Amino acid sequence: MKKAVQKSRIPAGKAFVIKELIAPYFDVNWHFHSEYQLFVVLKGEGTRFIGDHIQRFQAGDMVLTGPNLPHLWRSDQIYFQDQPDLETHGIVIYFPDHFLNNAVFDLEEFGLIGQLLQTSASGVGIVGETQKILINRMKNLLKKEGVGSIIQLLEILEIIAKSTDCQLIADPTYVNLHKESEGDRMGLVYELVMKRYTNKITLKEAADLCNLSESAFSRYFKSRANQSFSDFLSQVRIHQACKLLQEDKLNISQICFECGFFTLSNFNRQFKERMGKTPLEYRNEFLR
Repeated sequence: MKKAVQKSRIPAGKAFVIKELIAPYFDVNWHFHSEYQLFVVLKGEGTRFIGDHIQRFQAGDMVLTGPNLPHLWRSDQIYFQDQPDLETHGIVIYFPDHFLNNAVFDLEEFGLIGQLLQTSASGVGIVGETQKILINRMKNLLKKEGVGSIIQLLEILEIIAKSTDCQLIADPTYVNLHKESEGDRMGLVYELVMKRYTNKITLKEAADLCNLSESAFSRYFKSRANQSFSDFLSQVRIHQACKLLQEDKLNISQICFECGFFTLSNFNRQFKERMGKTPLEYRNEFLR
């Protein structure tokens, strides 16, 4: 896997970059960068990691991330199994942390956008009608050039800044403590968990992967993920269980073991602790 810290995605002389991404699966590398990023999923499903936050994603998922906020849109494992009828599709906009030299955002007319960019340090999820409007704007921006493209990007940011369809993603207290010299330890751990969450994963396996003792790994992981490794693993499994409960193809016992829980009682207990309801209640509410 690549190192977590990467070079700028914006060529010299460009104000920002917009790209349409079509591939069998989204980038598998947990990473962060110095640019702001606005990303929307047009096709694909999986698990999204933003800072210390984990959530399922599907088509329509839209997030603005600030500079150096770690993130990963990890496609479901089926996307890696050479399925010709499956692909991912998204649009991403990168603009630098010194966008328009930043001074413009101190002006009253740009005040709301300036506040939005500060808020994006925790990641901003965009939903509802705002999301639908912005998908069309981002598709249109792919065709724009010159000054008109910058104006349209500012309009997109202003729409987000004024919208009530936005929510913070990572905990406001989250701080990215990752150091480039550490290599990509967190990326390796995320890869291990997403490939093998259906089976037993021990603390020692994760620690060995990072060339750390179990106690050192526990301290390291908690300082980076804002939670223990066992809580992180449980959270991933619960989100996978939510997906299967929504599909209504397997019974609850089957979902329990499919998601790496080894007893039904433990699955029910952990699910209720995290979701505030039992797996059966969750399924009944979703399918109502």
